[in-house]
Amino acid sequence: MRNYYVRLLDLHTTQDAVSLIQQIGSDGHGVALMKNKLLHFNFRVGPLPAAAANIIKQEMLSVGGEAAVTRGVINCSADNSDAILSATRKQFRKFCRKLRAQPFSLARIADRIETTLKNREKKSGLPFKCRGLEVDLKETSLIMGILNITPDSFSDGNKFFTPDNALRQARKLIAEGADIIDIGGESTRPGARKVPLKEELDRVLPVIRALREEYPALPISIDTYKSRVAAAAVAAGADLINDISGFNFDPEMAAIAAETGAYSVLMHIQGTPEKMQEAPHYDDLFAEVSSYFEKSIGRAENAGVKREKIILDPGIGFGKTLEHNLLLLKHLAEFTGFGLPLLLGTSRKSFISKLTNAGVDERLPASLATVAQGLTNGANILRVHDVAATRQVVTVIDAVNNAQR
Repeated sequence: MRNYYVRLLDLHTTQDAVSLIQQIGSDGHGVALMKNKLLHFNFRVGPLPAAAANIIKQEMLSVGGEAAVTRGVINCSADNSDAILSATRKQFRKFCRKLRAQPFSLARIADRIETTLKNREKKSGLPFKCRGLEVDLKETSLIMGILNITPDSFSDGNKFFTPDNALRQARKLIAEGADIIDIGGESTRPGARKVPLKEELDRVLPVIRALREEYPALPISIDTYKSRVAAAAVAAGADLINDISGFNFDPEMAAIAAETGAYSVLMHIQGTPEKMQEAPHYDDLFAEVSSYFEKSIGRAENAGVKREKIILDPGIGFGKTLEHNLLLLKHLAEFTGFGLPLLLGTSRKSFISKLTNAGVDERLPASLATVAQGLTNGANILRVHDVAATRQVVTVIDAVNNAQR
């Protein structure tokens, strides 16, 4: 009796497929034929008029893929529907060609699908060039060290409130391997009080100026949702504007980002810091976060911000329940379709204590677990308190993610 093996294959990219086909001795023609048949993708698109949903379903079925739509679409008893599409890379290629010949602006859906697939497939192409730092974020993940110059931040409030203490902590974070220092002068923890403009400026500007003088090649980020703080911080030497509101709280923020040429971190938040954790609710978490990103990106680009200067942050803990946070971590890869870097901030956050009962100073192991999960699922920049430990995690996960068959 012969013994056979049966192995489940874990394929992530076209290159994975090519390597495996070549390993068994297929010729070049066989590789070309098979590589786009081995990768399978799933999309949700909408909202679609009933007639458009019918067209999409028929076109997907015609290329050998699968499509699910609302039950009432077939007899038009439903006015509109989303569609779930499931097909190989090769089938999506055919589907998109056919969709471009259809009405209802369906060519735009074809363009979005193709762009998303190309973004997922690229092994390079997320350049980050800032001061003395130049990397491809598809290959090298970055650590953003947190420097809170506040008396009331949830984790380190009042520890680095004086300029001397703040600079001492910044030097420590840099020595431990921080690629970027993120400076904040107002706590945005749940229920935090707002800080007057002058007070926030007085907290952050001396530290930014001192860091810029001491570390001329260091990328510096300003954590603020106020355009006047952002403008003053960039003038003092900051390079990134990290806005928890995704340019939604201050109508002038997008224009400031465009005028200064700073990188822009657009974070998702539901509500405001004062009330964001009062029973947060989503009818469709991923649809709503994605729609928020679409609007924030549009606002930034319309103001003149270059797309390559935009970074997205799903906003873990900002208007989310424990379940929301876990789902975002588990399915973070859904946001890689934007083709933009993803920043993840989970360090020491309270959702960890709901799982572990750990105090704020005891959450390092769990924080590192979320970092590893985030990097595996598409995060590119980690915003953390504990840089040295995170550097080890990043080094290992980057090596795993860059390993080729």
